[in-house]
Amino acid sequence: MKKCILIVEDEKNIVDILRFNLQREGYETVEAFDGEQGLQLALEQDPSLILLDVMLPKMDGFAVCQAIRDQGYTTPIIMLTAREEETDKVLGLELGADDYITKPFSMRELLARVKANIRRTVMEPLPSNEKGHLVCGPLEIDEAARVVYKNGVMLELTAREYDLLFFLAKEAGTVFSREDLMTKVWNYDYIGDVRTVDVAVRRLRGKIEDHPAQPTILLTRRGAGYLVAKTEMNIKN
Repeated sequence: MKKCILIVEDEKNIVDILRFNLQREGYETVEAFDGEQGLQLALEQDPSLILLDVMLPKMDGFAVCQAIRDQGYTTPIIMLTAREEETDKVLGLELGADDYITKPFSMRELLARVKANIRRTVMEPLPSNEKGHLVCGPLEIDEAARVVYKNGVMLELTAREYDLLFFLAKEAGTVFSREDLMTKVWNYDYIGDVRTVDVAVRRLRGKIEDHPAQPTILLTRRGAGYLVAKTEMNIKN
């Protein structure tokens, strides 16, 4: 079954280029030319991925992204922006976008990002010696179901957040640089901007930590990277 990409972009020439290249790669596409229509199609069509422009008529991309996440949808979202300001990039990620790419962009890079983000939602769980439940402090990670419980309550994690937590938890005590995580978790080569990792960590801490500003599970080693604290852990069948 073909994967469907929702393109939300008000510039017709960009939509035409994206549609042509995505369909050539075997994807189906649906297009919206303003934010309100984009939100409606995102909720009705449940696409495999959304390419979402920031500057849109009627409803900007930030508001669309937030509304999609508020509805509980974990569809991968790549934000397209002509802006270079770091605050805009970070805001999109904080609102729940999985990635962003700045215009003008190379089609090769965009297609690689699309492929990598879709792969996160359909790939097999990251390898481990024995599949089961990974216990890490108050967290229990069900590898088969790809869900995480905290003190018995299921957490609402995106596919990216789950993969980030699972990867670090199964290697508890090991520090991974942002570049390592981009390669091993985001599944594409490091291309010079690792802000995505920092924001993903911050969002994940907000869901798994009792006090996100003073984390005890997902730690930072300044100048080195991130790790899950090594505590009493085991694999249960």
